[in-house]
Amino acid sequence: MTSLHTAGVRRRRLGVAAAAAGLFATLLAAGPAAATPDPGDAPAKGAISAGQVAEAKTAIQQGEIPGVDEVVHSANIKHLANVPKDALAGTNSDLAFQGKYAFAGNYDGFRIFDLSNPKAPKTVAQVLCPGSQNDITVSGDLLFLSTDSSRSDNSCSSVSQPATEKSSWEGMKIFDISDKKNPKYVAAVETACGSHTHTLVPERKDVYIYVSSYSPSASFPDCQPPHDGISIIKVPRKAPQQAAVVDFPVLFPDGGNPGAPTNPGVSATTGCHDITVLPSKDLAAGACMGDGILLDIKDPARPRVIDRVQDNVNFAFWHSATFNQAANKVVFTDELGGGGAATCNAQIGPNRGADGIYDITGKGDKRKLVFRGYYKIPRHQADTENCVAHNGSLIPVLGRDIMVQAWYQGGVSVWDFTNSAKPKEIAYFERGPISTASLVTGGSWSAYYYNGYIYSNDIAKGFDVLKLDDYRTDLAKLIHLDELNVQTQPDYFNPFSR
Repeated sequence: MTSLHTAGVRRRRLGVAAAAAGLFATLLAAGPAAATPDPGDAPAKGAISAGQVAEAKTAIQQGEIPGVDEVVHSANIKHLANVPKDALAGTNSDLAFQGKYAFAGNYDGFRIFDLSNPKAPKTVAQVLCPGSQNDITVSGDLLFLSTDSSRSDNSCSSVSQPATEKSSWEGMKIFDISDKKNPKYVAAVETACGSHTHTLVPERKDVYIYVSSYSPSASFPDCQPPHDGISIIKVPRKAPQQAAVVDFPVLFPDGGNPGAPTNPGVSATTGCHDITVLPSKDLAAGACMGDGILLDIKDPARPRVIDRVQDNVNFAFWHSATFNQAANKVVFTDELGGGGAATCNAQIGPNRGADGIYDITGKGDKRKLVFRGYYKIPRHQADTENCVAHNGSLIPVLGRDIMVQAWYQGGVSVWDFTNSAKPKEIAYFERGPISTASLVTGGSWSAYYYNGYIYSNDIAKGFDVLKLDDYRTDLAKLIHLDELNVQTQPDYFNPFSR
């Protein structure tokens, strides 16, 4: 059972407190997250009822949720540092790591931190290069940045323009980071429907990039249906300026999940949101809007679907995936409400906006994804807090399946899914709501474990460093990585594969 930080005891548990229903009834009626993509270029505000405002204030007064911006955490987590946003004022997004450095995406560009002293991270560089959502990865001397918003051109001085313009540009940008203090923009590759996220499949000579994107409207000239696959970019390490799209494999020849009205409340599949690869096992797991898929990537240029699953009862939008190290489980997330809604409450319940845990059974092409259970944080959030399952990573503990995960304003949760059917939280960190008057988008976008520490990129509050002190995760301190892109999962227990 999670022990609580004495300064902020949380009494509200799932299934106990009643929440105001108006906003959530609207959310359920409106349908899937496809209509509400990831947060925009700045934290958004949403109107809520006077009753919901009163309910949030009462919950704070009664100690059921933390006060505005109040930090609370379990006793086995320490909050070591927070670095507020600086020159890049946009929405903070994903994280990547290399050596002593962290690379933090932001809708306005990216920031590089020196983590030599995790208690006091230092800013090494801030690069202005607008274009949501600036999903970020690194490999050797190269840094990759996703652009999934309509821009006037592919430069870092581009401006936003309507997606209906034929001249709009979206895709991948590539930087040389051999000098961390002075990254240089070296190449760009336009991709169909832009690049919402991307995943590296690194080889010695080249880097392959799986570009995930989805089609929001048939009226966009650069994003015409059917958009039923992923773009694959090949980047020669010694000549990144020659990077180019080499294929667009179709993953859903039948069109994928049709969504409403066939499956009400479920997103229609028009591409993938995110793909996680496990190169040591030649596997990938795709979270593709209305579908979850398992792929064989033995030939990285030609990924092949092995199995596909849907959850038309509780999953609105398949968002991301995480393997356990044995490659016999996958955790898929459901981003109900697109990350901009309050879904961690009694009205929504424990199975929506949650994680779905799937065992991988069988061998070879007969492998199947078999559902075992759901996991959702066991603390209700205020009606003014956006909260849903989001980006997390495995914590490398031999013999256990443990991961850390971001939940937007639900904070950071560390949980054990060794028993697929009975997952449990073992630690947490969170802040109270940004506002009790309106829904303001914020909270942890990504929370990842890297070389002994948990790093979180908070949309509004900046870069957080956490230290986990728990006997169940002590063995993870023995694992040291030279590089980590979470959607390219390493073989933690084989040093020769890293």
